[in-house]
Amino acid sequence: MEREDIKKLVKSKLDTNLFKHSLAVEAVMREIARRFNEDEDLFGIAGLVHDIDLDTTKDKHHLHSIVGAEFLKSNGFDERIVEAVKKHNPVHRLERVTLLEKALYAADPLTGLITACAIIKGKNLDSVTVDFVLKRFKEKRFAEGANREQIASCSEFGLTLEEFVALGLDAMKGVKKELGL
Repeated sequence: MEREDIKKLVKSKLDTNLFKHSLAVEAVMREIARRFNEDEDLFGIAGLVHDIDLDTTKDKHHLHSIVGAEFLKSNGFDERIVEAVKKHNPVHRLERVTLLEKALYAADPLTGLITACAIIKGKNLDSVTVDFVLKRFKEKRFAEGANREQIASCSEFGLTLEEFVALGLDAMKGVKKELGL
C-alpha cells in the first residue's frame, strides 16, 4: 500500500485528534530514520499506523496494540511494523529490540508532550522551544498521559533527552499545518 492509501485507512479508523497524533508520530519517526540512516518509509508508516486500533480498544487498554498489530498483519503490512506496533504499548511489557521498536515506543508520548506545549502556547508550535518542552517534561502533572519514562528511553537508541526533544519538535514543526498547530 502507498502512503496516501495508508493515510486514508488510518483516517477512517481514528477520530480527528488521534489522526493528527498519528501524523505527528509519523513525522518524528521519519526524522529518527533520517538521523540514523534507516528506511524513512518503514519508520514513517510505523508511526502513522501505530494507534490504528485505539478507537476500538479505548476502553480495553490491555488490547491496544495487540488488536492493531493483528489488523496490520492480516492486511499484509511489513512484519517489522507489526512488531513495533505491538510493542509500543507499555502495558504488555514486551522487549523492544530493534531501533524501529525503540523509536516508536519513545516517539509516541513525545508527540503528546510537544502537542500539549503547543496548545498552551496558543496552538502555535513555532512558539515552543526545546527548553520549554524540557521544563514541562519535569512537571509531572503537565500532560500526565505523556509517559516520561517512555520518552526518556530515547537513551536506548543513542539520543539524549535534549536531542530527542529537538528532533521531535523540528519534525512536528515540519507538519504543523496538518496538525493544526
